[in-house]
Amino acid sequence: MFSPILRHSLQPRFVAPSTRRNLWSFGSKKSDVPALYKPRQESWVNPTMILIGIMPFFTFALGTWQLKRLKWKVDLIDELEEKLQLQPLSLPPKIKYARASSPYLPLLSHIPCSLSVIPEFVYRKVALKGKWDHAHTMLLMPRVREGVHGAHVVTPLVRENGSTVLVDRGFVSKDFALANNFHREEGEVEILGMLRTSQPRNSFTPDNNPEEGTWYWNDVQAMADYVGGEQAGVQPVFVEQIFGQRAYSVCFSGALTGCLL
Repeated sequence: MFSPILRHSLQPRFVAPSTRRNLWSFGSKKSDVPALYKPRQESWVNPTMILIGIMPFFTFALGTWQLKRLKWKVDLIDELEEKLQLQPLSLPPKIKYARASSPYLPLLSHIPCSLSVIPEFVYRKVALKGKWDHAHTMLLMPRVREGVHGAHVVTPLVRENGSTVLVDRGFVSKDFALANNFHREEGEVEILGMLRTSQPRNSFTPDNNPEEGTWYWNDVQAMADYVGGEQAGVQPVFVEQIFGQRAYSVCFSGALTGCLL
C-alpha cells in the first residue's frame, strides 16, 4: 500500500540518550560571553544620592542656627540700648571678692559691689575719677578700624582712696602705637566709660605674652596681674572709655578715639 520509501520515513527512529541530553540542554546552555562584556547593574546607593539625602537636614540645621544667631544679636542690641539709657554708676572704692549668693548683694543691686556680679553690669555706663598709670600701659593689637591698622591703648586708672581699674582709652594708629607716641594726660581726670569683660578667644588668636608686652586679646585677669594684681590694689575690672556722643573717627595722629554710643 505504501511505497518502501514512505514506509521507511514513517518508522520510529532510536535516538541515543547522549543525543537527547544534548537536545534538551541546547536551550538552557550558558552563554560563553565573558563577564567583562555583560551589562553591570549599579546600586542606587551612591555618593550623589547620599548627598541629596542629607542636604535637606543640613539646610534645616543651618537655617535654625542663623535664626538663633539673629535673635541673639537683636537681644544684645536691645540690652545695649536699654543699659546705655540708664544713668552712669559710681563704682565703689574697692569691689569686694564676694560670692554672688551673698545675702548683702540684693541690698546693693544697683551697684557692682562684687567682682562675681560684674557680668550682670556689662554695657552699663560708669563714672570714674583718678590718675593714669602710663608706665603700665598695654597695647591690644593688631586691631583694624576703617582700614587703618593700629592698637587699643589700655592704661590703668589709679583711683584715689580706691582700687586701680583697667581702662581701654581708645584706638591709635600702628605707627604711633609702636613709637609709643600718643596722648598722655597728667593729673587727675574724670572719664565716662562702659563696663566690659574679657573677650572670648577663638582658636586662631595667639597667646598673650606679658613679658614682652604683647597682648592679642583682653584677658582682664592676666592684665590686672601684669600691672600688680591684688597686692598693688589692681582689680580685674575693665572699662571702655566713651568719648561723648560722636561717632568713631580714625586716628592718624597720637590722639585717641574711643567708644561709640
